[in-house]
Amino acid sequence: MDRHEKAVYLTFDDGPIPEATPFILDTLKEHDIKATFFMVGDNVRKYPELFERIKAEGHQVGNHTFNHMNGAKYSIWKYSENIKKADDYIHSHYVRPPHGWMRLGQYAWLSRKYKIVMWDLVTRDYSRLLTAEDVVNNVKKYARNGSIITFHDSLKSIDKLRTALPESIIWLKSQGYAFKIFP
Repeated sequence: MDRHEKAVYLTFDDGPIPEATPFILDTLKEHDIKATFFMVGDNVRKYPELFERIKAEGHQVGNHTFNHMNGAKYSIWKYSENIKKADDYIHSHYVRPPHGWMRLGQYAWLSRKYKIVMWDLVTRDYSRLLTAEDVVNNVKKYARNGSIITFHDSLKSIDKLRTALPESIIWLKSQGYAFKIFP
């Protein structure tokens, strides 16, 4: 995003799930921040009330495939069908590939209809090797103007997020960053 603007874009991948998404939404509301949720279509199917809450609270939504499909293992057509299946639930022109990877042909095909959104700062909140403090330190070390920061609303992340998300937000605000969503 714009490297001249003192702003960051918080994003959350993999949800929505009842064990993590409500905490994230409550934290964002407490800090008066909007974010973008790249959601797995099957999770939206299972938890439509969380999907509706995300939208009702003014957050942006994006497609993260129907079942967290790794593009490296599938043809353009299979991968595109999976994204289309998710889009039947999510209805977004934003797509983020799971694991941040897709084949060039998949990108070329999908970018005709969707805006592909990657990131420049993955907090690694899902890693068993990192603590919540490590996650916050990743934000402090790598955030810069225009950063797209990726957290996860997942079972692997929630224990760290309970500390790392509010601390990261407080630190980013103290550094003068505004919080934006994709238009």
